Amino acid sequence: MVLHTNNGDNMKKMSEKASFEAFQGESMAHMKYNIYADVAEKEGYPNIARMFRAIAYAEQVHASNHARNLGYIGETEKNLSEAIEGETFEVEEMYPVYMETAELQNESSAKRAFNYALEAEKIHAKMYGEAKNMVEKGKDAGDENIYICPICGYTHTGNAPDACPVCGYNGEFKKF
Repeated sequence: MVLHTNNGDNMKKMSEKASFEAFQGESMAHMKYNIYADVAEKEGYPNIARMFRAIAYAEQVHASNHARNLGYIGETEKNLSEAIEGETFEVEEMYPVYMETAELQNESSAKRAFNYALEAEKIHAKMYGEAKNMVEKGKDAGDENIYICPICGYTHTGNAPDACPVCGYNGEFKKF
C-alpha cells in the first residue's frame, strides 16, 4: 500500500495512516448511503432517501478533505493518469485474481459481480486514455452521451445501446 502525502509534505506516519483510513471509511459511507437512498426511494420513503443522499454528500466532503491532505487531488492530466493506472490494475491484476478466488470457492454471484466490473473497467481505462490524449493537446473530451448499464456498469458512448453486451439487460441505461 503506497500512501501519498499532500504535495510532498512530510505528514507524520500515524496521521497519514489515520487520514488514509478515514478517506477509505468516508468513501465507503458515501457509496453505501447513496445505495441506501435508492432502496428507500424504491420502498416509498422519499424523505429518508433525501436524508441518505444529503448525508452521503457530507461524507463525500469529508473524503475530499482527506484526499486533499493525502495529495490525491491534482490537475486533470494527473488525475487521468491516476485513473488509468487504477483501472489498469483492476483489469490486469485485481479482478482476474478475485474471479479465480470466487471460482475456487464456488461463489457464483461474487464471480459474476467481479466479471461485470472487469468488463466495465476495460472500457473506463480506454475512455480515460482517450481523455488524457485530448488534455495533452489542450482540448476537452467529446460531448457524446455516456450510457451506463444499471445492472453491470457497462459503459457506452454515443447512442443508447438496445441491450447490454455484458449482462443482457435491455431496459433503460443511465445517461450522462
